Amino acid sequence: MANHFDLTDLQLIVNIGDASSLTRGAEKSHLSLPAASNRVKNLEDHFGTRLFNRNSQGVTLTPSGEAFLRHARLVLRQIDHLRGDIHEYARGIKGQVRVLANTTAMTEFMPAVLSRYLASHPDVTVELRERLSYLVIKAVSEGSADIGIVAGRPESSELEYLPYRKDRLVLVTSDHHEFAERPEVAFGETMRYEYVGLSEWSAIHAFLIQAADKLGHPFRFRVEVGSFEAVCRMIEAGVGIGVVPELVARRYAQRLKIKIVRLSDEWADRKLQICVRKLDQLPGFARDLVNMLIQDVPLADLQERE
Repeated sequence: MANHFDLTDLQLIVNIGDASSLTRGAEKSHLSLPAASNRVKNLEDHFGTRLFNRNSQGVTLTPSGEAFLRHARLVLRQIDHLRGDIHEYARGIKGQVRVLANTTAMTEFMPAVLSRYLASHPDVTVELRERLSYLVIKAVSEGSADIGIVAGRPESSELEYLPYRKDRLVLVTSDHHEFAERPEVAFGETMRYEYVGLSEWSAIHAFLIQAADKLGHPFRFRVEVGSFEAVCRMIEAGVGIGVVPELVARRYAQRLKIKIVRLSDEWADRKLQICVRKLDQLPGFARDLVNMLIQDVPLADLQERE
């Protein structure tokens, strides 16, 4: 089998699939276009099936191509893990960890942990990106991410999950809003008001749109800003209302005239999980990050999770 394709072929298919372009995939793989085309043809001839559909806009993966891409990612990630483990023995701990997380973990929990982690692992780089939970699970399953932090745990997932923290979403209003003195409100009741939120790059942005869609309500943000502080300041000024993590709301409520209202919806109270493919198969430096994340959890949270 090694005589029919190699790691260059695997990386080429990944690059073409990511770019939806044979030309850009070849460039990223440092191959000429004829050489890349020949490699793709040899793979298709070997497997007896097309990996890509060609059209005027570029290429798209066939079902066979999607399967090849998924396995290619896993193999390449395992190669990265191999390099990482060898580096540990040869030159000390060195490598890269790819982490995907939801909005709360990104903004509230990861900064302090990463500061300590990077200080103790000077030769390790961390790629940290924000994604919705189902996309995090998909990425970890496919091997394009090493560690994920998600809300909830799918019953059918083959990943390993470690209990992490709580993530409660709350409604934030100005101190003179109709809901300001309410102890609790349903998300559906809030749909008739203007909303302020993070820009569309944020996972919480898409999450709230999905929650509204499930209720059958059209939903859009009247104002989109780049930080939770800007969200809370807009709300204080009466521009609209918003849904943010409770930790964020309580921090800004100490100096802004805003009110925090509990959401009665079940999805508002979420339990975060750390997910990995196989914890014992991660490079040592990646396992160190998982351990530091867990050690950073307050004891009260751990006891409640148990």
